[in-house]
Amino acid sequence: MSAEFVAHVPFKTNHSSPFRFILSHIVRHPVVGAMMIIGGFSNAAFAAAVPYFIGVAFNAVIAGNQQDVIIHATLGVVISQFMRGCLQLMRNFGAEIFSQRIERDVRDELYASLLGKSMDFHDQQPVGEIMARVTNDVREMNLMMNPGLNMVVGSGFFLIVPLFTAPTIYPSFIILPAIFLVLYFAAQYRFIRTLNPIAQNVRSTFGDMNARLAETLDGLQVVKGAAREQQEIDSFDKSVSKVRGYFVKQGYIEARYISFLLLSLLTIGGLIQAIYLYELGLIDAGKIVAFLGVLFLYQFPVYSSLRSLSQVALGYASARRILTIINAKTDLDQNNAGRSEPIQGRIAFENVSFGYSDTNQSLQNISFTVEPGQTVAIVGQTGSGKSTITKLINRSYDVDSGRVL
Repeated sequence: MSAEFVAHVPFKTNHSSPFRFILSHIVRHPVVGAMMIIGGFSNAAFAAAVPYFIGVAFNAVIAGNQQDVIIHATLGVVISQFMRGCLQLMRNFGAEIFSQRIERDVRDELYASLLGKSMDFHDQQPVGEIMARVTNDVREMNLMMNPGLNMVVGSGFFLIVPLFTAPTIYPSFIILPAIFLVLYFAAQYRFIRTLNPIAQNVRSTFGDMNARLAETLDGLQVVKGAAREQQEIDSFDKSVSKVRGYFVKQGYIEARYISFLLLSLLTIGGLIQAIYLYELGLIDAGKIVAFLGVLFLYQFPVYSSLRSLSQVALGYASARRILTIINAKTDLDQNNAGRSEPIQGRIAFENVSFGYSDTNQSLQNISFTVEPGQTVAIVGQTGSGKSTITKLINRSYDVDSGRVL
């Protein structure tokens, strides 16, 4: 064999790991990625402007006779949120383009890989399992990008912006957001580590269920002829129960999402700190309102990350399953140079051995010659290898040893 056969695609990606595979697809679309990042940052920045203007307006209402300040604060909120909405539209538009392009590219790459596999490979793969990967798993990678990665990028900026805006209200207000971030990232790390193996099992059991169902439908006449309907129903029920069981486990993990508790503690702690500083006369009531508004920005990353991280975990598991197909070697000769000779019509088998699997040999040391114009009948019992010989002639399969000339 000179080289593994490869059906080429117009782009090259990294197949060394699921993370690098995903990253290599992402970097192919830098403009769309920049739209997501700019939109995510502006969304968080303009959202942080709202508590500031509300705090200014609150102080103006308390002071009285400051209509101009209230009007300016109101205009500030309106203008900032209008700009935020426009940039948010750009971000979501870019994220949707991002996800659709990556789904298209991954599917093209997977189809090209399947076209380059040998018949041995396809014989050993359940049709339903392959269909689950080229349809559902590829779709999961789409959802991993949007809303998954889109929300992760957006929530990331919502985590960072309060660190810069809180100290502008009062310097010590940076303490609680900093503590919250440390605990939040620790909780997220634990959440992802726990969720990832469950997500892998969800995708694998779904593929097994799909494969079993496809095989049953393909052989429905055999099932009915052997009166095996109830056994197949029971088998499918077991497969569905496995998928359901892992979905339930995923639900249990998501139900114990500790970041909700951390957000509640942050809000209570922020209120206590602000009231304490107010009693000391270090801040006014407007700064209390502004600080609590800044802390409320953490609601978006906390609530959105539960869904987005679960979606990213499922997409990552799907990328791993897709890579197992792409990286599978089938020892199919590339043979770019080819072979050119006049057709003689003569067929010769020289000590040919072949098996559909490594354990069972269908043909062993077969040698014969068919001269041009000669008619040869291949006779034998069912399973003796008659059809296998014809498949070796047109190279639907490659021999394990020997030569076909």
